[in-house]
Amino acid sequence: MATAVSQDQDQITYRQSISSHSEKEKNAITTDITSVSGGSEGLEPHVQFINTNDPFPEDPDAPVEDQQLTVRAVLVGCMLGSIIAASNIYLGLKTGWTFGASLFGSILGFAILKPLSRSAPTFLGGGYFGPKENNVCQSAATAAGSLGLLFTSGFPAAYQLGLLSVHPKDDIGRLITFTICCAFFGLSFTQPLRKFYILKLKLVFPSGVAAAYTIRSLHVGKNAEVTARKKTKMLIYTFTFAILLRVVSEYAPGLLWDWHIFYALNRIGWTSAIAAESWGWIWEWTPAFIGAGMLTGINASYSFLGGSFLAWAILGPIIVAKGIAFGTAEDPSIPGYMNYMGMWQPSPRYWLLWPGTLMLLCASFAEVACNWRSLYAAMRSACGVLLQRFSKDGNVVDDVVDTVPEHERVPFWAWGSVLVLSTILTCVIMGVQFGQNVGVTLLAVVFSFLFSFIGCESSGRTNINPVTSIGNASQLIFGGLARGQNYSLKRGELLNLLSGMLTLGASEQAGDMIGDLKTTHLLRASPKAVFVAQLCGAVVSIFMSAGLYVVFSTAYPCINDLSYTTCAFPAPDVQSWRAVAVAVSSSTLPIPPSSGYAAIALGLVAVISVVAKYTVVPPKYHDFIPNFNAIGIGFIMNVCTYPLAMFFGSTIAFFWRRMFFNNYQMYCFVVAAGFIAGEGLGGIVNAIFTISGVSGATYGTSVGCPGGVYCG
Repeated sequence: MATAVSQDQDQITYRQSISSHSEKEKNAITTDITSVSGGSEGLEPHVQFINTNDPFPEDPDAPVEDQQLTVRAVLVGCMLGSIIAASNIYLGLKTGWTFGASLFGSILGFAILKPLSRSAPTFLGGGYFGPKENNVCQSAATAAGSLGLLFTSGFPAAYQLGLLSVHPKDDIGRLITFTICCAFFGLSFTQPLRKFYILKLKLVFPSGVAAAYTIRSLHVGKNAEVTARKKTKMLIYTFTFAILLRVVSEYAPGLLWDWHIFYALNRIGWTSAIAAESWGWIWEWTPAFIGAGMLTGINASYSFLGGSFLAWAILGPIIVAKGIAFGTAEDPSIPGYMNYMGMWQPSPRYWLLWPGTLMLLCASFAEVACNWRSLYAAMRSACGVLLQRFSKDGNVVDDVVDTVPEHERVPFWAWGSVLVLSTILTCVIMGVQFGQNVGVTLLAVVFSFLFSFIGCESSGRTNINPVTSIGNASQLIFGGLARGQNYSLKRGELLNLLSGMLTLGASEQAGDMIGDLKTTHLLRASPKAVFVAQLCGAVVSIFMSAGLYVVFSTAYPCINDLSYTTCAFPAPDVQSWRAVAVAVSSSTLPIPPSSGYAAIALGLVAVISVVAKYTVVPPKYHDFIPNFNAIGIGFIMNVCTYPLAMFFGSTIAFFWRRMFFNNYQMYCFVVAAGFIAGEGLGGIVNAIFTISGVSGATYGTSVGCPGGVYCG
């Protein structure tokens, strides 16, 4: 749904840079970062008010890092990114949320490479390991875990609509080649955008700043070794705990994972409580989404739960009571136990899908409209780079001073050739394998570039990249083109999904990679070294993402098959993508009228909310404005376990911060990163066990599950 990361990440709290706001906003905004280098156990915190725009001062006691781009940094980064890729496929299919590898790659990369640098001989990876090389490792990890959303959105939607082969393993070649099309556009686009967003507009990019502070705290200062040791241990402990809980709980899901509280109340005599069970109000001990709540903060997680409550506790029961939608009996032996989560028409899930999707689109593009000036300036700046290269008279003046030495910058020929080659390759693959017109493919590349501005802008300002909304908007555009080409229904739906995924992939990568370049800027590292590491990570992501999708699809066929009434993976992104593809390709609008009216009303509320935030509400109160992206996800997602878990995680983080601030600064986001990565990897283990026939579904117990039916 969106690439989401912490709103007040490891060791910092921030307010956005003055230079990126209007005169009206400047009066209310300051640039302050609270930097805490240490925790509560024997370390003295100190508070500094510094500018997030300026690179950190060089450590006079540190050796010179002659080799930032090393084989060891790239290999370890790609390995750690592969773990995040697994987590993102798992988490994306669960809720539509994915998370970057910045913190995980920074800390665990340090934990692996620092001891290696001290103990191994030079030819086996020994030698000084500093913050700049750590940045290269972290960037490779981010790139290696960056393409999972393709396989938690458009591709499952295509299989559900019967547009590809019966099983993804039969299409593995096409999956890989299409992923290649998406792997390098975003990397290329970030290079001309770097100067504008980081050096000129000076957007914050909180995840990038957090990674920079984390890396610096591990390497610089008298307590750096103590800090690094504590963070590393905590990351390993939480990572291991999350893996074990996810795997072991599969064999007793009703006891260790899902608590069906309302079903239990029904069994002891409160018969009406079964209605809450029917609407998906189940508690789940999911480390990943408790950790996600700790990262995303109060605003997003409370909005997420609020959206779920509005959809599945208020509107859903109302439309069923009015006869607008209906459910089916889940278990005849349990009176009142209903299934409302099918995609028949008009089920409550189908009815609520449309308001959720429109809220996502309206909220995301209202944000874009409110920041149109900086987007326009970014496009002019990017075009100015090209004009400067090809101007014969040299009259084009660059007003941005780049302090990076010339030999450490990414030359125009490097990112330009990657862009040209990937464009040619995309045209060939889309034409040969999918029969798409070259002109339409080139138009998709252009829109990928334009929508990358939105991804970078949103990541820099809000730390959330609305890639699903961007992809859905692209679907709407190419849906109109397909009608003009007179494609058949099935071909139009497929090309609609593929074109949207091209845009999604570019926007996702651009947002992630430019965040890494913010880290690079603060650490005074080499953009060229980071660019090469990102290219290597992108190659790994191509094969990891496609391969992991095949593994999950083999273990859980319900991901790609709508005939299943229940599925361990709700896949809300898939619902949104499928709905838009069907809507723009159908000769009649497949939206129930009452659902359409509700969608328009809630979409207008989302737009008004965003506009009010930028025009009426003072910046210090922005956190109190509901996040309609999260509310929309709550509508689309047909289970309430994840918003409850994120609510729980963000509440824990809120009180942890207020009551034990130093301890919070040391451990909170480390715990969250370990939980997220660990559960994702545990999900992969469970998928392998399922394929091997030794899963909890075969050997587990159904104790605690409704009706005595296994609920893992």
